[in-house]
Amino acid sequence: MPFSSKVLNVAALLAYFADGFAVTNNGPSNFVMSRGQFVASSSSVLAAAANQQEDLELTRQIVLGHLSQANGGDALDDEEDDFVVPTNDRPENDLMMRAALGEKVEKTPLWLFRQAGRHLPEYQDYKKKLNMNFLDLLASPDTVAECTMQPLRRYDVDAAILFSDILVVPEALGIEVKMPGGVGIQVPHPLASPEEVNSRLPSTDDISPEFVQDKLSHVIAAVKQIRKQMAEEGKSIPLIGFSAAPWTLLFYMVGGSSKKNNEAGVLWLTEHPAESKKLLDLLTKIVIEYMAAQVEAGAHMLQVFEAMGMMIDSDNFRQFALPCLQQIAQELKARYPDVPLMVFARGACHMNAELAPLGYDVITIDGSVDRATARDVAGKEMTLQGNYDPAELIEENGKTVETVRATAKRLLQELGPQRLIANLGEGLGGKESPALVSEFVNAIHEESAAMIAQGEDEVIAVSRPAEKATAYF
Repeated sequence: MPFSSKVLNVAALLAYFADGFAVTNNGPSNFVMSRGQFVASSSSVLAAAANQQEDLELTRQIVLGHLSQANGGDALDDEEDDFVVPTNDRPENDLMMRAALGEKVEKTPLWLFRQAGRHLPEYQDYKKKLNMNFLDLLASPDTVAECTMQPLRRYDVDAAILFSDILVVPEALGIEVKMPGGVGIQVPHPLASPEEVNSRLPSTDDISPEFVQDKLSHVIAAVKQIRKQMAEEGKSIPLIGFSAAPWTLLFYMVGGSSKKNNEAGVLWLTEHPAESKKLLDLLTKIVIEYMAAQVEAGAHMLQVFEAMGMMIDSDNFRQFALPCLQQIAQELKARYPDVPLMVFARGACHMNAELAPLGYDVITIDGSVDRATARDVAGKEMTLQGNYDPAELIEENGKTVETVRATAKRLLQELGPQRLIANLGEGLGGKESPALVSEFVNAIHEESAAMIAQGEDEVIAVSRPAEKATAYF
């Protein structure tokens, strides 16, 4: 650890036990934890750490995480400055990138939605040791990197994905995000009226690469830290950066939650179309700059999540969501033509035929999609991603390694092993067995390799050419 970081750690500890203040880059700032909370966190670390070295590192991560929060999200650990992220590089295992761009592969690549986090016992242990919740973990590049790396150490997945959340974008725009516990992530003070698009948010003209570097510096620093950690641990696979799509962000910013006020988003679109368009334009611009910043920091691939696709009807999706998705694809592919771009309209895969011509390299299918027609819908030149049922990975459902291998093989037979990124139709929810997840990963690799070696690598479904894209903006 550089000497400056050692001094910072000691100074932070002294500040906590002194008067609860410390000097950050922005001047004196109150910490988000009280002295008592910090003592409780440190005590849990002391009790849980396996040895003195682990205790020191865990304590350091607590301090740096909360220093980062107190400093407005700016990364304060300077260790990553010694590591230069290679540009325009391909990892040694580039299966995912090749499959995404339509190149032949020797086996089907895969990664998993929510592969880091809740289903992993090491993640639960890590949170407990640090006495942090999910949002706390997102504040420091160190904790983000550790959570990103955990599934890579356990599973032979073909990509890492940035451990983050879709609501960091509204936070960057000044919208408060909280995790009160037991009810998921919430926006406690959503936009109350269309007038607040002007009064509470920056203008579209304010959004720039510099704005993103300022407001989302902790995320960008985390991407660099992940690349450094991957290099140190010999994990030469692609790193996926991501963002929510504009409609999904609007849904949360006006409704506040995924569990209530579900009608608020579409009501805004229908009752306030001009203000909705203005908000979506703002969100489209920041999503583009945010994802571009992730590429510049070292992300090899990008994923756009239209996570609330099930909360919008087809007509409004076509009028409001598709133009944003098209603009994102066209701008990012113009800047980074060799960076594979993936999209997932969760709950709105009936719109995949209209998504396919927009410029994305990969279209994701959820569990509602009939595999027999999936390639007809998307077109033969499109790489598909999905759509294994995560319920097949839960032992309480009577699932075993034998059933997992059989269903994984069926996925490959029905979609074909080429132009496919095997994934789930829905993210891991937390009840899945790591042993069954591991079997799924191994089965996809082994069964697809055997199929390709035997010449069984053609897709089954008859495909039609993708239609020319409609100009949505």
